[in-house]
Amino acid sequence: MMLSITPNRKQNNNTLPEGPPAFGEIKRTPGQRAARRILVAAIWIAVWYLAWAVIQQEILIASPGEVLFRLLQLGATGGFWVSTLSSLLRIVIGFLLAAAAGCVLAVLCHLSSFLYDLLYPVIRIIRATPVASFIILALIWLNTDSVPVFAAFLMVFPIVWENVYRGIRGTDKNLLDMAKAFRLKKGSVAKNVYLPSVMPYFIAACNIGIGMAWKAGIAAEILGVPLHSIGTELYRAKIYLETVDVFAWTAVVIGLSVVIEKVIIGLIRKAGEKYSLPGQEG
Repeated sequence: MMLSITPNRKQNNNTLPEGPPAFGEIKRTPGQRAARRILVAAIWIAVWYLAWAVIQQEILIASPGEVLFRLLQLGATGGFWVSTLSSLLRIVIGFLLAAAAGCVLAVLCHLSSFLYDLLYPVIRIIRATPVASFIILALIWLNTDSVPVFAAFLMVFPIVWENVYRGIRGTDKNLLDMAKAFRLKKGSVAKNVYLPSVMPYFIAACNIGIGMAWKAGIAAEILGVPLHSIGTELYRAKIYLETVDVFAWTAVVIGLSVVIEKVIIGLIRKAGEKYSLPGQEG
Protein backbone atom coordinates (compact mmCIF):
# COMPACT_ATOMS: atom_id res chain seq x y z
CA MET A 1 0.00 0.00 0.00
CA MET A 2 1.31 3.44 -0.93
CA LEU A 3 1.23 6.13 1.74
CA SER A 4 1.31 9.80 0.80
CA ILE A 5 1.82 12.35 3.55
CA THR A 6 0.94 15.94 2.73
CA PRO A 7 0.07 19.00 4.79
CA ASN A 8 -3.63 19.41 5.48
CA ARG A 9 -4.46 22.08 2.92
CA LYS A 10 -7.89 22.21 1.30
CA GLN A 11 -7.52 23.12 -2.33
CA ASN A 12 -9.72 22.78 -5.39
CA ASN A 13 -6.82 22.26 -7.76
CA ASN A 14 -3.24 21.18 -7.78
CA THR A 15 -1.65 24.59 -7.17
CA LEU A 16 0.41 26.09 -4.43
CA PRO A 17 -1.54 28.00 -1.79
CA GLU A 18 -1.85 31.69 -2.43
CA GLY A 19 -2.52 32.51 1.23
CA PRO A 20 -5.43 34.40 2.74
CA PRO A 21 -6.47 37.71 1.19
CA ALA A 22 -5.01 40.82 2.76
CA PHE A 23 -7.13 42.85 5.17
CA GLY A 24 -9.84 44.66 3.24
CA GLU A 25 -9.06 42.83 -0.01
CA ILE A 26 -12.05 41.99 -2.20
CA LYS A 27 -12.09 38.94 -4.44
CA ARG A 28 -12.15 40.03 -8.09
CA THR A 29 -12.27 38.30 -11.43
CA PRO A 30 -9.15 38.35 -13.65
CA GLY A 31 -10.81 40.98 -15.85
CA GLN A 32 -11.55 43.19 -12.86
CA ARG A 33 -7.99 42.84 -11.59
CA ALA A 34 -6.59 43.79 -15.00
CA ALA A 35 -8.89 46.81 -15.23
CA ARG A 36 -7.88 47.90 -11.74
CA ARG A 37 -4.18 47.65 -12.57
CA ILE A 38 -4.65 49.67 -15.75
CA LEU A 39 -6.54 52.31 -13.79
CA VAL A 40 -3.84 52.50 -11.11
CA ALA A 41 -1.12 52.78 -13.78
CA ALA A 42 -3.07 55.54 -15.54
CA ILE A 43 -3.42 57.49 -12.28
CA TRP A 44 0.31 57.38 -11.55
CA ILE A 45 1.20 58.32 -15.12
CA ALA A 46 -1.16 61.29 -14.75
CA VAL A 47 0.61 62.27 -11.51
CA TRP A 48 3.95 61.98 -13.30
CA TYR A 49 2.67 64.20 -16.14
CA LEU A 50 1.34 66.81 -13.70
CA ALA A 51 4.70 66.87 -11.88
CA TRP A 52 6.45 67.45 -15.21
CA ALA A 53 3.95 70.17 -16.19
CA VAL A 54 4.41 71.99 -12.86
CA ILE A 55 8.21 71.79 -12.71
CA GLN A 56 8.79 72.53 -16.41
CA GLN A 57 12.49 71.69 -16.25
CA GLU A 58 13.62 68.89 -18.52
CA ILE A 59 16.86 68.44 -16.62
CA LEU A 60 14.92 67.52 -13.45
CA ILE A 61 12.06 65.42 -14.79
CA ALA A 62 11.14 64.08 -18.23
CA SER A 63 7.58 63.81 -19.50
CA PRO A 64 5.94 60.38 -20.01
CA GLY A 65 5.64 61.05 -23.76
CA GLU A 66 9.34 61.86 -24.13
CA VAL A 67 10.32 58.75 -22.19
CA LEU A 68 8.10 56.52 -24.32
CA PHE A 69 9.49 58.05 -27.52
CA ARG A 70 13.05 57.56 -26.27
CA LEU A 71 12.30 53.93 -25.41
CA LEU A 72 11.09 53.36 -28.95
CA GLN A 73 14.27 54.98 -30.29
CA LEU A 74 16.48 52.84 -28.05
CA GLY A 75 14.58 49.69 -28.93
CA ALA A 76 15.41 50.21 -32.61
CA THR A 77 19.17 50.02 -31.92
CA GLY A 78 21.26 46.89 -31.55
CA GLY A 79 23.26 48.38 -28.67
CA PHE A 80 20.11 48.60 -26.55
CA TRP A 81 19.46 44.87 -26.81
CA VAL A 82 23.09 43.93 -26.23
CA SER A 83 23.24 46.04 -23.06
CA THR A 84 19.85 44.84 -21.83
CA LEU A 85 20.54 41.15 -22.40
CA SER A 86 24.03 41.43 -20.88
CA SER A 87 22.66 42.96 -17.68
CA LEU A 88 19.82 40.45 -17.61
CA LEU A 89 22.25 37.54 -17.89
CA ARG A 90 24.53 38.81 -15.13
CA ILE A 91 21.72 39.46 -12.67
CA VAL A 92 19.85 36.22 -13.36
CA ILE A 93 23.07 34.23 -12.88
CA GLY A 94 23.69 35.97 -9.55
CA PHE A 95 20.12 35.32 -8.45
CA LEU A 96 20.14 31.64 -9.42
CA LEU A 97 23.49 31.02 -7.73
CA ALA A 98 22.22 32.70 -4.56
CA ALA A 99 18.97 30.70 -4.60
CA ALA A 100 20.84 27.42 -5.02
CA ALA A 101 23.46 28.22 -2.38
CA GLY A 102 20.82 29.50 0.05
CA CYS A 103 18.74 26.33 -0.25
CA VAL A 104 21.70 23.96 0.09
CA LEU A 105 23.19 25.75 3.09
CA ALA A 106 19.78 26.05 4.78
CA VAL A 107 19.40 22.27 4.59
CA LEU A 108 22.95 21.72 5.87
CA CYS A 109 22.37 24.17 8.73
CA HIS A 110 19.23 22.25 9.68
CA LEU A 111 21.28 19.07 9.82
CA SER A 112 24.20 20.65 11.71
CA SER A 113 23.68 23.18 14.51
CA PHE A 114 27.41 23.90 14.51
CA LEU A 115 27.27 24.94 10.86
CA TYR A 116 24.31 27.19 11.67
CA ASP A 117 26.26 28.86 14.50
CA LEU A 118 29.24 29.23 12.17
CA LEU A 119 27.26 30.72 9.29
CA TYR A 120 24.80 32.93 11.16
CA PRO A 121 27.28 35.76 12.03
CA VAL A 122 28.38 35.90 8.38
CA ILE A 123 24.76 36.25 7.25
CA ARG A 124 24.22 39.07 9.74
CA ILE A 125 27.34 40.87 8.51
CA ILE A 126 26.25 40.57 4.88
CA ARG A 127 22.79 41.94 5.71
CA ALA A 128 24.18 44.84 7.75
CA THR A 129 26.93 45.93 5.34
CA PRO A 130 25.97 48.51 2.66
CA VAL A 131 25.92 46.99 -0.80
CA ALA A 132 28.21 49.80 -2.04
CA SER A 133 30.96 48.53 0.29
CA PHE A 134 30.79 45.04 -1.20
CA ILE A 135 30.73 46.46 -4.72
CA ILE A 136 33.87 48.52 -4.10
CA LEU A 137 35.66 45.50 -2.66
CA ALA A 138 34.47 43.35 -5.55
CA LEU A 139 35.89 45.89 -8.02
CA ILE A 140 39.28 45.25 -6.40
CA TRP A 141 38.91 41.46 -6.35
CA LEU A 142 37.04 40.70 -9.59
CA ASN A 143 36.75 41.86 -13.18
CA THR A 144 33.99 44.36 -13.91
CA ASP A 145 31.74 41.82 -15.65
CA SER A 146 31.67 39.61 -12.55
CA VAL A 147 30.90 42.37 -10.04
CA PRO A 148 27.12 42.60 -10.83
CA VAL A 149 26.84 38.81 -10.44
CA PHE A 150 28.62 39.01 -7.09
CA ALA A 151 26.47 41.93 -5.89
CA ALA A 152 23.21 40.21 -6.88
CA PHE A 153 24.37 37.01 -5.18
CA LEU A 154 25.17 38.76 -1.90
CA MET A 155 21.82 40.52 -1.75
CA VAL A 156 19.74 37.42 -2.46
CA PHE A 157 21.65 34.71 -0.60
CA PRO A 158 20.81 35.80 2.99
CA ILE A 159 17.12 36.17 2.13
CA VAL A 160 16.85 32.70 0.59
CA TRP A 161 18.91 31.06 3.32
CA GLU A 162 16.87 32.54 6.17
CA ASN A 163 13.47 31.86 4.59
CA VAL A 164 14.25 28.28 3.58
CA TYR A 165 15.75 27.55 7.00
CA ARG A 166 12.62 28.87 8.69
CA GLY A 167 10.46 26.79 6.38
CA ILE A 168 12.38 23.63 7.29
CA ARG A 169 12.24 24.38 11.00
CA GLY A 170 8.53 25.16 10.75
CA THR A 171 7.59 21.79 9.22
CA ASP A 172 4.66 20.11 10.97
CA LYS A 173 6.10 17.81 13.66
CA ASN A 174 3.05 15.56 13.56
CA LEU A 175 3.67 14.81 9.89
CA LEU A 176 7.31 14.05 10.61
CA ASP A 177 6.32 11.70 13.45
CA MET A 178 3.84 9.95 11.16
CA ALA A 179 6.48 9.56 8.47
CA LYS A 180 8.86 8.11 11.04
CA ALA A 181 6.20 5.71 12.32
CA PHE A 182 5.57 4.39 8.80
CA ARG A 183 9.31 4.24 8.12
CA LEU A 184 9.14 6.30 4.97
CA LYS A 185 12.35 6.80 3.03
CA LYS A 186 14.18 10.09 3.49
CA GLY A 187 13.53 11.06 -0.12
CA SER A 188 9.79 10.55 0.32
CA VAL A 189 9.78 12.59 3.55
CA ALA A 190 11.70 15.40 1.85
CA LYS A 191 9.33 15.43 -1.13
CA ASN A 192 5.99 15.02 0.66
CA VAL A 193 6.59 16.72 4.01
CA TYR A 194 9.49 19.18 3.93
CA LEU A 195 9.07 20.52 0.39
CA PRO A 196 5.42 21.64 0.77
CA SER A 197 6.36 23.35 4.03
CA VAL A 198 9.35 25.15 2.54
CA MET A 199 7.82 26.17 -0.80
CA PRO A 200 5.81 29.22 0.45
CA TYR A 201 8.92 30.50 2.25
CA PHE A 202 11.04 29.99 -0.85
CA ILE A 203 8.53 31.79 -3.06
CA ALA A 204 8.44 34.72 -0.61
CA ALA A 205 12.24 34.87 -0.66
CA CYS A 206 12.29 34.89 -4.46
CA ASN A 207 9.65 37.64 -4.61
CA ILE A 208 11.85 39.86 -2.46
CA GLY A 209 15.17 38.66 -3.81
CA ILE A 210 14.52 39.37 -7.49
CA GLY A 211 13.99 43.07 -6.82
CA MET A 212 17.05 43.19 -4.56
CA ALA A 213 19.14 41.45 -7.21
CA TRP A 214 18.23 44.06 -9.82
CA LYS A 215 18.96 46.96 -7.47
CA ALA A 216 22.33 45.57 -6.43
CA GLY A 217 23.29 44.41 -9.93
CA ILE A 218 22.51 47.73 -11.60
CA ALA A 219 24.27 49.64 -8.80
CA ALA A 220 27.35 47.46 -9.38
CA GLU A 221 27.22 48.22 -13.10
CA ILE A 222 26.97 51.96 -12.43
CA LEU A 223 30.05 51.85 -10.21
CA GLY A 224 32.03 49.34 -12.29
CA VAL A 225 30.92 50.56 -15.74
CA PRO A 226 31.31 47.22 -17.55
CA LEU A 227 31.09 47.11 -21.32
CA HIS A 228 27.51 46.67 -22.58
CA SER A 229 25.28 47.11 -19.53
CA ILE A 230 22.23 49.05 -18.38
CA GLY A 231 24.23 50.50 -15.48
CA THR A 232 26.82 51.88 -17.87
CA GLU A 233 24.09 53.53 -19.94
CA LEU A 234 22.61 55.08 -16.79
CA TYR A 235 26.04 56.35 -15.79
CA ARG A 236 26.56 57.96 -19.20
CA ALA A 237 23.11 59.54 -19.07
CA LYS A 238 23.95 61.00 -15.67
CA ILE A 239 27.31 62.36 -16.85
CA TYR A 240 25.74 64.11 -19.84
CA LEU A 241 22.62 65.17 -17.90
CA GLU A 242 20.34 63.23 -20.26
CA THR A 243 17.37 62.94 -17.91
CA VAL A 244 15.14 61.35 -20.54
CA ASP A 245 17.65 58.51 -20.93
CA VAL A 246 17.81 58.04 -17.16
CA PHE A 247 14.02 57.64 -17.03
CA ALA A 248 13.98 55.40 -20.09
CA TRP A 249 16.66 52.99 -18.82
CA THR A 250 15.05 52.98 -15.37
CA ALA A 251 11.77 51.95 -17.01
CA VAL A 252 13.64 49.11 -18.72
CA VAL A 253 15.00 47.90 -15.38
CA ILE A 254 11.54 48.00 -13.77
CA GLY A 255 9.95 46.18 -16.70
CA LEU A 256 12.61 43.46 -16.75
CA SER A 257 12.35 43.00 -12.98
CA VAL A 258 8.59 42.47 -13.20
CA VAL A 259 8.83 40.07 -16.14
CA ILE A 260 11.63 37.99 -14.61
CA GLU A 261 9.78 37.82 -11.30
CA LYS A 262 6.65 36.50 -13.04
CA VAL A 263 8.65 33.94 -15.01
CA ILE A 264 10.69 32.63 -12.09
CA ILE A 265 7.79 32.51 -9.62
CA GLY A 266 5.64 30.82 -12.27
CA LEU A 267 8.29 28.15 -12.85
CA ILE A 268 8.66 27.59 -9.10
CA ARG A 269 4.90 27.18 -8.70
CA LYS A 270 4.76 24.67 -11.55
CA ALA A 271 7.64 22.73 -10.01
CA GLY A 272 5.78 22.76 -6.70
CA GLU A 273 2.64 21.42 -8.34
CA LYS A 274 4.54 18.58 -9.96
CA TYR A 275 6.89 17.52 -7.20
CA SER A 276 5.73 18.77 -3.81
CA LEU A 277 1.98 18.44 -3.72
CA PRO A 278 0.99 14.91 -4.66
CA GLY A 279 -2.47 13.60 -3.92
CA GLN A 280 -4.18 16.97 -3.94
CA GLU A 281 -5.89 16.87 -7.32
CA GLY A 282 -9.55 17.73 -7.23
